[in-house]
Amino acid sequence: MLNTQIDITQVSEFRLKTLVYFGCGAIHKINDIADQLVARNIKHILVVSGRGAYKATGAWDVIVPALESRGIAYTLFDKVTPNPTTAQIDEAVAMAPGAQAVLAIGGGSPIDAGKSAAILLANPGKTATELYEFKFTPDTAVPIIAVNLTHGTGTEADRFAVATILEKEYKPAIAYDCIYPTWSIDDPALMTGLSPAQTRFVSIDAINHCVEAATAKTASVFSISLAREAIALVAKYLPVAEANPADLEARYFLLYASMLAGVCFDNGLLHYTHALEHPLSGIKPELTHGLGLSILLPAVVKEIYPAKAGVLADILAPLVPGLAGTPDEALAAAQGVEKWLAASGVPQKLADEGFVESDLDHLVELAFTTPSLDGLLSLAPTEADKAAVRRIYADSMNKLG
Repeated sequence: MLNTQIDITQVSEFRLKTLVYFGCGAIHKINDIADQLVARNIKHILVVSGRGAYKATGAWDVIVPALESRGIAYTLFDKVTPNPTTAQIDEAVAMAPGAQAVLAIGGGSPIDAGKSAAILLANPGKTATELYEFKFTPDTAVPIIAVNLTHGTGTEADRFAVATILEKEYKPAIAYDCIYPTWSIDDPALMTGLSPAQTRFVSIDAINHCVEAATAKTASVFSISLAREAIALVAKYLPVAEANPADLEARYFLLYASMLAGVCFDNGLLHYTHALEHPLSGIKPELTHGLGLSILLPAVVKEIYPAKAGVLADILAPLVPGLAGTPDEALAAAQGVEKWLAASGVPQKLADEGFVESDLDHLVELAFTTPSLDGLLSLAPTEADKAAVRRIYADSMNKLG
């Protein structure tokens, strides 16, 4: 794992499919990005954000002068909620017809909504519901700038986005090369105000990306290596950030872990945990994505451990030390993950969030009927039939025993 003798105030350029400006103070790179917008003759942009974090973090105080001093007009849509909806995306696009780029400020929800809006701006006449029901396949989007405010999703460096179609309880995922952000800003100094719960949930999201991407049928030595490093960083620095939310070194390395995890699943892809979480927050949009993933993770580990014991024993070692990597450890490994989650302040199970036994059949049905989730399930390392999916949901109702 990385040592800590790194200057966290040095803003580095990570050249992935996205150019990521990374480090404390990276928010000021918005000036360089604005210069590049001017060079591209971009005069009007749509800004997509949540209701308050873009101001509370101080990001807005830097962004507005950068845009206004260069004569770049902007239309602000600041109504994105956790688990953003297709209706919100359509509303944002309708406010800024002809916008030539999208600036998304926030965590996974605003950035995913911004990515989706970027597609619709480049494909006039299409709706977000059509996009998320796969009624058309986009190959163009207007340029995207992502200013990331959480250390969890990795969406600032990948080609994925998620939105909920409320009336159908669907929460599909899309993945298109045209929605890699052109530029992203990862500034840990913007994240010291994350609440303890947010800090936990977003970091657990990153761990789930790693577990799935390292064990999917599409896993590779690259995704496994990224998973090992990212999980080790979360294990080390999450307790530090919880004890002292203002610790910039902890935020720096949690953010780095999150970005690694995003690249990890961009390459290795996802399977059970995300496929099964989407129905949970499709039914209950108020359920935080990271909490839903946390609830499911132990049962998923139990399900897949016999097929991927060696990989899981390796990457989970910082959370569950002493695993030998033999299939008979499945329950012990799952209980070890469950114990780590509880020690990190997330002991909740489905029953704690209001789910009951009679919900299981509906959840299973949504896992197989929500657009795109069948693709995720097809990548699971074990046969992802309805019996397996129901077993994971049932094992997630209460503490594993």
